[in-house]
Amino acid sequence: QVQLVEFGGGLVQSGDSLILSCAASGAMLSIYAMGWYRQAPGKQRELVARISSGGATNYADSVNGRFTISRDNVKNTVYLQMNSLKPEDTAVYYCQLGSAPPYWGQGTQVTVSS
Repeated sequence: QVQLVEFGGGLVQSGDSLILSCAASGAMLSIYAMGWYRQAPGKQRELVARISSGGATNYADSVNGRFTISRDNVKNTVYLQMNSLKPEDTAVYYCQLGSAPPYWGQGTQVTVSS
């Protein structure tokens, strides 16, 4: 059974940094694309960053240059380094395993105060 568990959310101030981790069990992350998504209150879930099995990355325009997605296939973990956080980054962040069907973690809350 595939399980994804996110860590690292919290309450920070504008301009601070956070790193989120997503640890997987039951699947080898190395063969899948992985994504970080977020959902703010009253809004749809949106893609924040994605990394392919080969390491290619893409980002939402709103986070490009501030966030970095990476993966450690030995630790079976994907990360999201978030710098220069803004209040509009406040959301529940989810990691996704890009299998068919995809698997989701339970989410971790990130709150950025102004």
